[in-house]
Amino acid sequence: MLMMKLSSFCLLLLPVVHAQNQLHIQLPKEETISIEQNALYVPFVDEPLLNEERYEMLISEVRKEVFLPPQNAYLNESNQIVSEKPGYKLDEMKFRELILSYLISRDKSHLTAPLKVMYPKVDSETIAHIRTEQIGSYVTYFNVHNVERSQNIYLAAEKINNTVVFPGEEFSFNGVVGKRTRDKGYKKAPVILKGELSEDIGGGICQVSSTLFNAVDQAGVEIVELYHHSKRVPYVPNGRDATVSWYGPDFVFKNTYNQPLLIRAKVRDGQVHITIYSSEFINVKKRNVPSALHP
Repeated sequence: MLMMKLSSFCLLLLPVVHAQNQLHIQLPKEETISIEQNALYVPFVDEPLLNEERYEMLISEVRKEVFLPPQNAYLNESNQIVSEKPGYKLDEMKFRELILSYLISRDKSHLTAPLKVMYPKVDSETIAHIRTEQIGSYVTYFNVHNVERSQNIYLAAEKINNTVVFPGEEFSFNGVVGKRTRDKGYKKAPVILKGELSEDIGGGICQVSSTLFNAVDQAGVEIVELYHHSKRVPYVPNGRDATVSWYGPDFVFKNTYNQPLLIRAKVRDGQVHITIYSSEFINVKKRNVPSALHP
């Protein structure tokens, strides 16, 4: 049993119980939040009046417990399509109506938390449609014996893998990869700061952003935001790098085509492979991009 004390009343997340003077709110997965009746209304009034402060605490807890994000369809390591899954969130307007109705009637001790379905942005049909045409590809190389840097490269590549960029949308590297922290598994590794070689959390992910830049540049997308390192890097030709930092530069491109783009990123045997796919109906205008040299 998990007991959560909130201010002067308690919410209990537990199997359904039958207790007097309690309202039991049924959640998914056969869980229930129970709350004392007198915690929901303001005392010393003739008519039931919702205690807004305590209601906000209740709905915040219910919102958190019922939320299930949708899952996009994607390609697994065997290049097979894994189907999408819908998500759920609390229907807050209907939930409030049910609580107000309960305060007035008190004829029920149970209610089911009303849910809204959240549909994934990318379904299996979309993936099947845009996996057919390779429109850009780039490979860079790294030293697998630098374990910390290799770990950072792997994590960043995993984040951008299977990303779908729809027509007119912008892709932000920082937005997709997120903040690089120890809690997420990122390690300290060499980085270039103001022209000097140093160490920082997430060192090495600029190789992923640079590999992505060259792949999408070959695919002919619009480059919206691009910054170069203050010192030449060894993994791409001069001027072909894309430096990124959570509190600084980002790499952003825009899909100006009329078909979605699919990013596939793979790290294996000291190589970062990033390939851009789309529909066979795309009218791609490729650019010439110099290859990275194998060390």
